[in-house]
Amino acid sequence: MKYIPHAYQKYNINRLLVDEALGLFLDMGLGKTVIALTAVNDLKYNRFLISKVLVIAPKKVAEATWSKEAAKWDHLHMLRVITVLGTAAKRIRALNTPGDVYVINRENVPWLVEYFRNSWPFDMVIVDEFSSFKNHQAKRFKALTWVRKYISRFVGLTGTPAPNGLLDLWAQVYLLDEGKRLGTKITHFRERYFEPDQRDRDHIFSYAPKPGADEVIQQLIGDICVSMSAKDYLDLPDCITVTVPVLLDSKAKAAYDKLEREMLLEVDENTIDAGSAAVLTNKLLQLCNGAVYDEDRNVVHIHDCKIEAFMELVEGLNGQSALVFYNFQHDLIRIKKALEGSGLRVRELKGPQDEDDWNNHKVDILLAHPASAAYGLNLQQGGHHVIWFGLPWSLELYLQANKRLDRQGQLEKVIIHRLVVEGGVDEDVVAALEDKGATQDKLMLALKARIEKYTREVA
Repeated sequence: MKYIPHAYQKYNINRLLVDEALGLFLDMGLGKTVIALTAVNDLKYNRFLISKVLVIAPKKVAEATWSKEAAKWDHLHMLRVITVLGTAAKRIRALNTPGDVYVINRENVPWLVEYFRNSWPFDMVIVDEFSSFKNHQAKRFKALTWVRKYISRFVGLTGTPAPNGLLDLWAQVYLLDEGKRLGTKITHFRERYFEPDQRDRDHIFSYAPKPGADEVIQQLIGDICVSMSAKDYLDLPDCITVTVPVLLDSKAKAAYDKLEREMLLEVDENTIDAGSAAVLTNKLLQLCNGAVYDEDRNVVHIHDCKIEAFMELVEGLNGQSALVFYNFQHDLIRIKKALEGSGLRVRELKGPQDEDDWNNHKVDILLAHPASAAYGLNLQQGGHHVIWFGLPWSLELYLQANKRLDRQGQLEKVIIHRLVVEGGVDEDVVAALEDKGATQDKLMLALKARIEKYTREVA
């Protein structure tokens, strides 16, 4: 696919080419990944300014997003993206594989630093979801500071750099400039720009910025950080769709392949009808989501790959509310369980009170089935993020559900996030929805194509 960048994307690419350290604080959906990869490609193959790039990302993002984005665009096909994941042996093997961009999950940053020590090979580091490095006491932050002197170019990508207040900025900016702008000690930064807020006689629980502190801090970091909101760019569509790739682990992939192969080979393509097609795809969609119903309607848990991707996505929202659509009842149960202990206000959409509370910003995650939220609900005042945990085959349900936020009165660009299992029937659903043709026909064609594939393999 040919990449034609928007004007703001060209600006950010140029900044990455010129600036050795930069924080790109861009809303979700503005294309942070392709911006960064385009700059990397130019820096390496046109300007010869970098050798090896390390990308640090949330685990599910590290598994698929960066490699998939590089493969998507024509101008990035020269980039060799290596994922550094799995066991220590697999990670070491990946690090010794020739490549340009090495992608590791943030939990393994301390291991990586310890592995290389003074032989740190990456002259450019990109941190995806930079706000996950806001804690100056975290091991991942401390590990990066130990090798920062070996890194000539450093990039931080996030949509919300300070979700809990300006104090969150210190650790991130320190990684960018090693303390030049906000100081080398967080205690000094806190004393200079903040005062105690909630406290008792012996302890200070929170700090509030001193009058005018936010303007001073913004001026200090203005040359090293770019902040852009989706609503500022009128050349973008009112509704932005982001497909979040989900990679199944080996055990889950084996379970999916087994179920798909056995179910499809039981049905001759000439006798497939709407009834059997619905049963087949329903089972495969369930397995993509992580669990299936057995013959007695008991839930059989298979994997948590999509749940993990969902939780990373919610974390990336940094407190922004989201309307979440699920497909099956067991999806709802597992999502609610995963969100327990998150501190987020989670609600299932059941009646007018839930609608009112959402619109009054009393709900962070609103869970709904598309069939029950497709018509008549006005939810545009409560948020602008939609997350599809599982997609429906019905184009009408899909469009109408998205219209709960993407409607008159919405003040932000609506961003629709679709969790899609790579190589699974999820991709068939996406293709059918984007084609906007007869859904039933698309379903049948997709199944016949998969039957033919497995028939050839057996033969």
